[in-house]
Amino acid sequence: MLFPHSSSQALLSLTTVVTMFVFDDCSGRLLAQGNAADHLASPVQTPRVADVILAVWPDKAPTWKAPTNPEFDTTTDNSNKIAGRRLMRLTNVSKPELHVFRPTITSSNTTVLIAPGGGYSILAWDLEGTEIATWLQSLGITAIVLKYRVPTGQEPKNWLPAVQDLQRSISLIRSNGIPGVKTDSLGVLGFSAGGNASARVATATVRFYEAQDQIDETNCVPDFAILIYPAWLVEQGTTLIPELKITPETPTMFLAHAANDSVTCLSSVGLFAALKAEDIPAELHVFSSGGHGFGGRATGNPTDAWQPLCRTWLAQQDWLNP
Repeated sequence: MLFPHSSSQALLSLTTVVTMFVFDDCSGRLLAQGNAADHLASPVQTPRVADVILAVWPDKAPTWKAPTNPEFDTTTDNSNKIAGRRLMRLTNVSKPELHVFRPTITSSNTTVLIAPGGGYSILAWDLEGTEIATWLQSLGITAIVLKYRVPTGQEPKNWLPAVQDLQRSISLIRSNGIPGVKTDSLGVLGFSAGGNASARVATATVRFYEAQDQIDETNCVPDFAILIYPAWLVEQGTTLIPELKITPETPTMFLAHAANDSVTCLSSVGLFAALKAEDIPAELHVFSSGGHGFGGRATGNPTDAWQPLCRTWLAQQDWLNP
């Protein structure tokens, strides 16, 4: 069973904001996935050490076509860089995990569950995961990076394993299943494909797997969603895909996208319009340039502004107060 976010959360933000940043900057860069055949040149490395790592599922994840090869980082010396730096592109993730990063300042009792992007083929693990967690830690937020299942290209619904992992993770967090983590407000933060999965979770009216234990009796709808260049949310123009149902119970959202993103910014625009039509508090930032896959790194593009803007938005909702 799903439960809507509390009505008090809906009253926390009373204004809806749209901004367009116009600059003459160079176009952004598209995150590449690298060549899986070269994986021996780039073994898996952990750029940040989590305080706690937990399994998402008590036994096995819901049935899916799991990869038979081991997890590895597809990045090679020839792979493209973001802001002049390498990034990790993990694939063959068959055992979903929660990597918990506790706040480095006084805790606000707000938790954010991070879903990296990667086209449901890989996870941009540091760029859109652990580096974002470090930023949120500095704001007093407990950041939890979800290592969800990929690749899912053979699934009839390639988004389903990620959505299942997200829903289970939200219920696990809400049921106090993370040692030492107290959560008053819980949000999801998704990039690209992770943004697609996060949008589906934030708007879901059903749980996409059969309950396994008492944890699955707990609310699996987040209090808010932060979607950064979310992918594949519209089918024609700004018309939302049929699976996304916006209701008065849908949580508030922050959206950021580059106008020149090869993964159309109309996903963010269309979702914002649907939220506005239901009077759901939301904030949208469309930047003139920045491309796709910049994560939280400073690239010199207008999209560098999304984190300060998001911090302000979080503060306005009182989610940064101890």
